[in-house]
Amino acid sequence: MASFLRHYLLSLQFFTRVPVTGRLADWVGFSPAMLRASAAHLPGVGALVGGAVALGTWLLLALLPASPFAPLVAAVLGTVASVLITGAFHEDGLADVADGLGGTQNRERALEIMKDSRVGAFGAIAVVLALLAKVSLLALLGSLHGAVLCVALFTGHVVSRFWPLLTIRLLPHVGDAAGSKSKPLADQISLGSLWVACSWSFSALALVAIAQAAMVFVVPGLSWSTVLLWLVAGVLASGLAWVAMLRWFARRLQGFTGDCLGATQQVGELAFYLGLALAWGAASRGGLA
Repeated sequence: MASFLRHYLLSLQFFTRVPVTGRLADWVGFSPAMLRASAAHLPGVGALVGGAVALGTWLLLALLPASPFAPLVAAVLGTVASVLITGAFHEDGLADVADGLGGTQNRERALEIMKDSRVGAFGAIAVVLALLAKVSLLALLGSLHGAVLCVALFTGHVVSRFWPLLTIRLLPHVGDAAGSKSKPLADQISLGSLWVACSWSFSALALVAIAQAAMVFVVPGLSWSTVLLWLVAGVLASGLAWVAMLRWFARRLQGFTGDCLGATQQVGELAFYLGLALAWGAASRGGLA
């Protein structure tokens, strides 16, 4: 249990701005092997980030005046909170991938561009569009019901952080071994680590399924069939987005870098929200909701 907690806290320290300092940091410790093991807890980090954002969004919706614009305000501020908690860690990866793969067809030049800390036109456009899409989808889900928005936030942050681990498992690391912060993570993802990540993800999904079942009694017009369709559609859409990203990286880079992992998380999160919205629309048109 102590090892489990150390690895989780190290993952929290690496992937977020949550302070793990002082005596706590000394107790956690650090080694490349520990950092590799900590990757298994990335979905657990998503549970903390998503849970914190969902809770803040719930409180905000309760305090805001009743207005059609309340879900939009909550979506914007929730997105701001998630960026502050993570330090825009994944958004930075998305920008670098867009700059590298959007700016050239040459593999070596793309990798060189991705190492540059400066953000180019492709990166800026990608981040702006991603944030706009995220806020729009969350506001749409929030317009259905505040509980729908909060459940989507929590689940999206967990599910989207599982896919980068599969990328690490299936593709070789092609970044700068000397300067890459992700290299220790990419050295090896064992089946045991994937099992821990699956446990985090399935536990979160089970919790969400229970919450969604309870939502049947509080969300007007929501049916049991919509609850199941909603959850499956979100995970499926996010998984399909991961497959597309995996094939893109394999074709263009013959592997992945740390920036690719961040981009995968962002695209997976957006696809999850889109899947939820499409499923709700399909259920409404089919008379299931």
